[in-house]
Amino acid sequence: MSPSKISSFKDCALAFRFSAIDHLPSPPTAPAVTGTLVHRALEKLFWDVPVGARGAAAAQECLEQAWSEIVIDPEWLGLELDEVGAAAMMADAHSLVERYFTMEDPDAVRAIGTELWVEARLGSLALRGIIDRLDLDGQGGLVVTDYKTGKVPGTASEQARLGGVHFYSFLCEQALGVRPAKVQLLYLRDAVTISTEPTEQSTRGLITRTRAVWSAVERACAQEDFRPRPSALCGWCSFQAWCPAFGGDPSRAKAEAGSKLGAPGEFGEGSGLGEGSGLGETAGSGAESRLDAGAGAAGAELGARAELRARAELGARAELGARAELGARAELGARAELGARAELGASGELGASGELGARAELGASA
Repeated sequence: MSPSKISSFKDCALAFRFSAIDHLPSPPTAPAVTGTLVHRALEKLFWDVPVGARGAAAAQECLEQAWSEIVIDPEWLGLELDEVGAAAMMADAHSLVERYFTMEDPDAVRAIGTELWVEARLGSLALRGIIDRLDLDGQGGLVVTDYKTGKVPGTASEQARLGGVHFYSFLCEQALGVRPAKVQLLYLRDAVTISTEPTEQSTRGLITRTRAVWSAVERACAQEDFRPRPSALCGWCSFQAWCPAFGGDPSRAKAEAGSKLGAPGEFGEGSGLGEGSGLGETAGSGAESRLDAGAGAAGAELGARAELRARAELGARAELGARAELGARAELGARAELGARAELGASGELGASGELGARAELGASA
């Protein structure tokens, strides 16, 4: 269960069924692929470009490199854009990357991981997601950063968006044994940052809400009762043809989906590119995980390209990147005590699961 799946069920139980249970395919969208492109460019900026050289020109070069990767990706090919449409998408991506520099200085950001696939268990429920970027603040605390390429939500939706990031804060705490000091959403289109500080209370609230949603999912499955919830989101839904609210028949969905949208699973799990993007964001981060050759395989891989880059050398008690220079004690602050709680010592185990990828070799040299 990911933040986007939790949001999907709350938004519309029937759409959740089509996506998460029936695995109906959903065609890619231009906003989603643009988000993938920008996420990939910013990932490359932090791992391919050294500190001190992360200027706007370097970021645009990373975007060009990301473009060369994405034009052979199934999501991009599925858009079937002409030259004008492709040029418009690239221009939009250039604008978003340029606007990023009005929000923070990447040379001043102490990033220790990007596109991190994390997992945790809540009773019988497996929770998983991808953290866009994990940083250290000036005091050694963890900061979870999530890029958004859509518009800033209204006041009524703001807390829901932060709820998704609290989800990643919880996963991070379970995996590393440390609660992040801050979680933040960077809305690149509007150059707006929304941030909050996770607390024991907010974590308990997240756990309570997640359990409640999962109980509702189990009841819906047991009773085969997935009701549509018409809203403004219907305009973005790929499943209108089988929705009773639009005169459709849900029972015909699986049989007809293949002929209308291609073979089931052609575009992933049927959630488009939104998987992992958090709470309905149209420009998701699931796709760039696929560009990274399956970052979340078995919940352990960080991706063939990501890999936290072999040269990041996560050894030395989980330095989480040589450039991060966390030092022998992982320098996550005295209160973090990753050595005792996360067991990032000789066994290299990250938290409860003990793995963020076999090749990460966490703690091999500790």
